[in-house]
Amino acid sequence: MSLAPSWVRQSHGLTSAGARTRISKSTVILGALIAFLMAFAIFPIFAIFIRSLQSPSGEFVGPRNFIDYFTEYSALSIIGNTLYIAVVSTVITVFLAYLFALCLSHSCMRFKIFFRSVALLPLLTPSLLSAMALTQLFGAQGYLNDLMMGHSIYGPIGIVIAMTIAHFPHVFIIISTAIALSDERLYEAATALKASRLKTFLTVTLPGTKYGLVSAIIVSFTLCVTDFGIPKVIGGQYAMLATEIYKQVVGQQNFQMGAVVSIVMLAPAIVAFFIDRHVRKRQSLTLTSKSVPFAPKPNPTRDWAAFAFCLIIAVAIAAMVVIPAYASFIKFWPYNMQLTLRNYEFHRFSGGGWASYFNSLRLALLVATIGVVVIFAGAYLTEKSRAPKWLRSSYQSLALMPLAIPGLVLGLATLLYINSPSNPLQHLYGTMTILVVTTIIHYFTVSHLTAVTALRQLDNEFEMVSDSLKAPRSKILFSVTLPLCVPALLDIWIYLFLSAMNTVSAAVFLYSHNTTLAAIAIINMDDAGEYAGAAAMALVIVVTCIAARILHLVASSFLSRRTQKWRAR
Repeated sequence: MSLAPSWVRQSHGLTSAGARTRISKSTVILGALIAFLMAFAIFPIFAIFIRSLQSPSGEFVGPRNFIDYFTEYSALSIIGNTLYIAVVSTVITVFLAYLFALCLSHSCMRFKIFFRSVALLPLLTPSLLSAMALTQLFGAQGYLNDLMMGHSIYGPIGIVIAMTIAHFPHVFIIISTAIALSDERLYEAATALKASRLKTFLTVTLPGTKYGLVSAIIVSFTLCVTDFGIPKVIGGQYAMLATEIYKQVVGQQNFQMGAVVSIVMLAPAIVAFFIDRHVRKRQSLTLTSKSVPFAPKPNPTRDWAAFAFCLIIAVAIAAMVVIPAYASFIKFWPYNMQLTLRNYEFHRFSGGGWASYFNSLRLALLVATIGVVVIFAGAYLTEKSRAPKWLRSSYQSLALMPLAIPGLVLGLATLLYINSPSNPLQHLYGTMTILVVTTIIHYFTVSHLTAVTALRQLDNEFEMVSDSLKAPRSKILFSVTLPLCVPALLDIWIYLFLSAMNTVSAAVFLYSHNTTLAAIAIINMDDAGEYAGAAAMALVIVVTCIAARILHLVASSFLSRRTQKWRAR
């Protein structure tokens, strides 16, 4: 017989049938979430790997498909093209984003909030919008075609420029966060030692941001390798892994070779994922209780130079939205520049009409609403429940896996998986259900990490006090935990909504005639030469995302005033 007081035994789950019931429920729900991730993240990848080892008739042929691909197809050239674009674009993007973040943090230039907002603008647009803008500016009939000096924008030049602009905000967010942790004391020491600006940068600024810099490089590289929309729109005949998968599956109906190329694309993404995890584990503490936030001192020459650089970057980013927006109101770019609204009569084009837009809006709302519930429930049970440790660890590991799976690979893997003759989920193909599930899986990891970070900021004493008072944990969940996590929940919701509105790669193999999405409609219209209609659809997506972001800010402000009063002094 235990000598511990009853409230201690309660808090440790040693007594009470009710406690055992709660443990059982937590275990069951967490087990169901693990089954969900296994069914729609792990099993599809296993299915695509099996398909890569089979013949078209389903016979096992081992590595023959890989041998055929590397001997009969231009595999090495395509892989080389992909890596070349990824490396060049990453170098340019990281360099520009680092300098941009440095200008905002280490200068006294004006309009910092404006420049930061413009830098994040591509997050609200489909990635292929920058490629469309470049074709309208520098294409064969573009206004600035003469600046190409005989070179074509369709190919590596256009891909690199479009990827640099589209991926700029992702890199900028990571680097600016790292630079924001600069310690004023280190710069004062450098000044006292009469170190030059270059020496100060190399010995203070750069080492202090090295982990953020490595993460930014890995993120940019992975985005470049796995991006489908940009090379599809502006790549021309320049073959890359993403477009090769689409060509093999959609163009030639060669699912075996498409599976082979998917496995090839999966390799660098997984390597980058594990490198990033290794770097994060080695990351050391950069901000302590004794740190002094860096406050730059006015320097007219430096401040004006920073302003000029940021203005150039802002104009380039804004142009990628303004040009397609303007073109969407033009009768026939660039021959008939009269304004018209006919381009918004989407039934005239091959993209599926306004139904495509409303499908995307419906998808985004479902993904954001269902996703935030599922993801937060999993994070809560992982961090706060008394489910077995091995079960919580298993879920945590599975929740990180989608980050290593490119969207295009996930889409094809899901297609092959659910269309297997032995799979009872065959009826889901082409439905909104499979699009919602796949999109949630695609963006699962970032949302999960956001929820886990918010929950880890809450002391476990809340649950222990609840147990000691014999109060159900659900009461603590709804009266304490959820209100405190409102900002994180809203961030997860808007992240999922914006991602779902702009998604292309994860859904390109899974939609049907009745579930065409707006971003996919843009690609279809662009393929058909209906550039004005594609630009109009892109602008509708952008306006929707901006409106959603504004509503998110208003809701965040309102709910934070009601649930975050404890933060006020």
